[in-house]
Amino acid sequence: MPERNEPVFDPLQPGAGEAIAPTGQGGPIDLAIEEAESLEKKLGDAPTGPGEKARSLWSDAWHQLRRNPVFVISSLMILFLVIISIWPQLIASGDPLQCDLSKSQQGSAPGHPFGYDTQGCDVYTRTVYGARASITVGVCATLGAALLGSVLGGLAGFFGGWGDSLLSRVADIFFGIPVVLGGLVFLSVVTSTTVWPVVGFIVLLGWPQIARIGRGSVITAKHNDYVQAARALGAGNGRMLLRHVAPNAIAPVIVVATIALGTYIALEATLSFLGVGLRPPTVSWGIDISNAASQIRNAPHMLLWPAGALSLTVLAFIMLGDAVRDALDPKLR
Repeated sequence: MPERNEPVFDPLQPGAGEAIAPTGQGGPIDLAIEEAESLEKKLGDAPTGPGEKARSLWSDAWHQLRRNPVFVISSLMILFLVIISIWPQLIASGDPLQCDLSKSQQGSAPGHPFGYDTQGCDVYTRTVYGARASITVGVCATLGAALLGSVLGGLAGFFGGWGDSLLSRVADIFFGIPVVLGGLVFLSVVTSTTVWPVVGFIVLLGWPQIARIGRGSVITAKHNDYVQAARALGAGNGRMLLRHVAPNAIAPVIVVATIALGTYIALEATLSFLGVGLRPPTVSWGIDISNAASQIRNAPHMLLWPAGALSLTVLAFIMLGDAVRDALDPKLR
């Protein structure tokens, strides 16, 4: 029994006392109190309110990409390549078409670190300027193939019917055409020295792959519950396709297109090496590799520098595509 003048502890009365008080000795009671306070702070910072908005697929993917070193390194490499392809004068002050036969196949010299080619042209300047043609072909071909393939594949997958069957058979015909052989036949009759015939050929043979990916993604997305709910509420086909299906089916197309960009750059160099792609006076890595192939024993520097630049460019885009795939595919997280 408490004494008459001793206050009685009431755990429900605020300020009357503490049910568990810190001991100040670092014991298990103090640890439990610290863990409870830290947990309370974490829960207080979490977006649990009704006004908080959950992170979308794209914001979640960007959150992961920023912490992926592969994405950061490949993005910096691609940014550097894009800058020098637009403004090659930033790092190369010479003229890629200005040659001096008296310096033919000479090695590294002051102001010319990569040496000279067979015609006496500066290999360093031609390597820098060669990025413009390769990046232009890769970007334009990827945009064209992605746009054409995603539109045709998306419409075929959404509406189905005879249009879907016709697109599938036409795509099978293009899949049966060997890329290099088709390039030899198609580009051998073209006399233009610009990049657009090569871009058109790559788009012509590249859209079926993206169309098939887009078709399968749209077929999967259109059977989801939110699309069926929109249809039940009276939404038209155009609204469902643009507002509900396309945003949720575009991720695989972006992944495939990003990886294909590096492949298209390598394809342009292959066709230029065979003499049916880009032609002089256009400066291209494939043209320089073709000219240096016969002199690899006498002047290996003519081949190593443009081939190394081509390899690094293709590697950068493939690494970027792999990073984007890992971020957009929930199964790989």
